[in-house]
This record gives sequence, structure tokens and C-alpha cells, in this order.
Amino acid sequence: MKKKILIVDDEISIGLLLSNFLIKKGFEVSNVASGKKVLQALEKKRFDLVLCDYRLGDTSGKEILIYIKENYPNTIVIIITGYSDIKLAVELIKLGAYDYIVKPLYPDEILNTINKALETQGALQSTEGMEDAGSPINSDLLNCPEYINGESDASALLLKQIQLIAPTGYTVILTGKSGTGKECVAKTIHLNSSRREQPFVAMDCGSLTKELAASEFFGHEKGAFTGAAFTKIGHFEQANGGTLFLDEVGNLSYEIQATLLRAVQERKIKRIGSTKEIDLDVRLIVATNENLMEAVHNGAFREDLYHRFNEFSIQVPALKDREHDILIFAAHFLARVNIELNKNIKGFSDEVKKCLLAYHWPGNVRELKNVIRRIALLTDGDWIETHVLPFELGITDYRKKPNERKAIHLPQTLNHDQSLNLRHAAKEAEYNAILEVLKAVNFNKTKAAKILNIDRKTLYNKIKFIDAGKRT
Repeated sequence: MKKKILIVDDEISIGLLLSNFLIKKGFEVSNVASGKKVLQALEKKRFDLVLCDYRLGDTSGKEILIYIKENYPNTIVIIITGYSDIKLAVELIKLGAYDYIVKPLYPDEILNTINKALETQGALQSTEGMEDAGSPINSDLLNCPEYINGESDASALLLKQIQLIAPTGYTVILTGKSGTGKECVAKTIHLNSSRREQPFVAMDCGSLTKELAASEFFGHEKGAFTGAAFTKIGHFEQANGGTLFLDEVGNLSYEIQATLLRAVQERKIKRIGSTKEIDLDVRLIVATNENLMEAVHNGAFREDLYHRFNEFSIQVPALKDREHDILIFAAHFLARVNIELNKNIKGFSDEVKKCLLAYHWPGNVRELKNVIRRIALLTDGDWIETHVLPFELGITDYRKKPNERKAIHLPQTLNHDQSLNLRHAAKEAEYNAILEVLKAVNFNKTKAAKILNIDRKTLYNKIKFIDAGKRT
């Protein structure tokens, strides 16, 4: 079902541009140009989200926000504001706005904010009915739109740890390989805590430079430095009252770590260019795919900051350690992509299930999700068959009993050729050589091409040839 969005802007041209853009992205959109028409629209239809300009002819975005939160508490409100209205942003968020967007408007930024808001709304709705933050958590309530709990022992342990830590205010370190779903675990902890009605703000520390770090963490005042054309609210201030998730915290430089330590210790920050201290009430959840203790021993991460973070730690398991969950996750992602693509794919063939279970999933849950999206797009019938699988999965060894030899799943053109002549034998040998090298380098095609002493384009052509052979 399409999400319904109401755009409120007295500049009709801007409203139409936003409307056309969001309709193309799959939303059902309505436009109004005044506060009075907002009330009429809300009475006629239930909206998932309202995108409202702060300055309107007959009222303000603040008044509309208060009205919506009093009468339609489940409707998300995002405020559009100009540079001069930035100081109102904190007040608006405290009044219940999910976020604000600063003019000039950029379509990708708007779409990203809307998607995150709707995602959070779905997760919040799944937590309704929880009597209090200290109550036992039903595993059904722990699912957020990007993640689902499995039935493996590793999933059971993860669930138990989330149940234990969510109601507390402890700072948590999440460790695990890339793509395991650390941000989803962090969001789940937040949504099952007493802070669940407050902001959850995620920050990618891996992309921060020394120059930008302080501004991103703490914000800055207009004119604080060259290029500071307007006041910016930092991530700590945005998350005040809620949870701040710092992803890939191990990538922070030593100098940034020192600045961060002071904020964590004192629970106070100053925007760059300001003398006013801002009190913080933020729960921190940090994530890393590195061993932070090892980084401490190597002098790459501050020991005092590590111990500030390490009030509780959770190891998020890799997908290969949750093999009983692979088909559960696959079915979950297929159900979602069926809605996205307006398809009705019933499931996976037995051969596809074998391939999904046999593959080692170096990209973890993220890779599985992307694979399901890709093969669902390529599927025209009711069931997903092997001919739509990507090359990596199609060449996976099927799992055998412990003492039984494993046979490589060869392309159908070779497998069914009863008169295997020298030409076909050469193709099979080349296939096996490429396969073994790809496995050895974890399917890094650039490295494989160097080892095979061919250029990358040639390797891609050979892979395409093999893949084409599978599909005939």
C-alpha cells in the first residue's frame, strides 16, 4: 500500500514540484496551500506524513505541528525551514516534529528524510502495547523494517542481550562484520527503551574528516568559520533526549576521539563559534567492524574513550553463523520486495534454496537483501529459479554429509552434455580455474584478474559467458 503524504506550502510551484517528485517515487501525494485547508484535508483522509513549510500565509508550521500531534499523534511531521528559522528547529523537534529540512530543497535529501521517518514510524508501531520499558520484550516487537529475528542459537543469544540492555541507559558497543545489521540492532534497542518516542540519530564516523568532525558532532553558529553561511545543529544536539548511533567509530582520528571524550564525560557541548554550553541527555550506541581493544593496544584508539563506551557490548553474528535463519531472512526480504515491485512471487525453488544455504555470504544480511531484490526483479513466474541467480551463487558447492565429497554445481550446458568432448573439457577446466581463484580472493574480481594474468574486462566476459551457459 502506498504511503500517503500531505505537502503544505503556500508557494504552489514548490508544492507541485515536490508532489511530482514524490509521486514518481511511489507515494500518494496531496497538496494544500494554507493552514485552513490542512484541517480540511486531515478530516477527509488519514496521512502517514505531513511535509509542512514553516512560514504560511494564515498560520505557521509550529501551529500546524501542535494541532497534528494533538489530534493525529501517529502522523509524522517534517518542517521545511529557511536559514533564519534554524534556531526554531530544536523547539519544533521537542514539540514532536520528526525532523526539519533547510532550504534550498534537494530532492535526494527530502526523499532520504521521508524514508527514514516512515521506517521509524513502522518500527514504533510494532512496539505499541508495551506496558513499560522494563517489561519483558516479545520477540515479535523487536523487528524493524530492515531486520528480522531468526531461529538460530546466535539469534536467540542476540535477542536475549537486546532484552537485557534495552531498558537501561547503558552505552553499548556493537561489534560485527560489515552488513550484519548493527544499525538495525541499535535501532531496536532504542525502540524498546524509555527513549523510543525521542529521536534516533545515526552518524557515519567512517566518512568524517578532521575539519568537518567537530561541526558534525556539535554544530556551529552562522559565521563561525569561512563557509558557515547558517547555523547548523550537530548530531549530539539533534539526538538530545534520544539515542545517538555512531557507526564505524573505530575510524575516528585520535584528535577527534579526544574531542568526543570530553563531550561524553561532561555531557555538555558547545557549537563552534558559541560560548553557550548545551546540556546533553543522550544515550550512545557505537558500532565497529574492528577489534577496538586491539586498536587500543596498537595506540589507534584511546583507552579512556573505549572504557567510556564499553558499559555493555554485543557481538552481532555474521550470516554464515546463522544458517538456520537464511531462508527466514530471504522470505522476509521477498515479501517486502513483492510489495515494492507489485509482484506475487510465492517463494524459492528447492535448487535455489540449496544455493542460498550453501553460499558463504561475505556481505552478510545486506548482501542477502540485495540478492533477493535483484533475483525478484528478474523473476517473471511464481517461483524464483536458478537461472536468475547471480554468478557467485550459481557456482556454490552444495552442502553434503561430513564424509561425502562435494560436487561443484556446473553450468547446465556442461552438466547435461552427454558427449563431453575436448572442447567442452577445456571449458570446464577454465570454469574450474576461474571458480577456484574467485573463491580464494573472496570474489574480488580485480584480484582474480591479476592472479589469472588477464585484464578485468576479459574476466568479466568469461564470467558472463559462464553465466549465459547456465541460463540456456
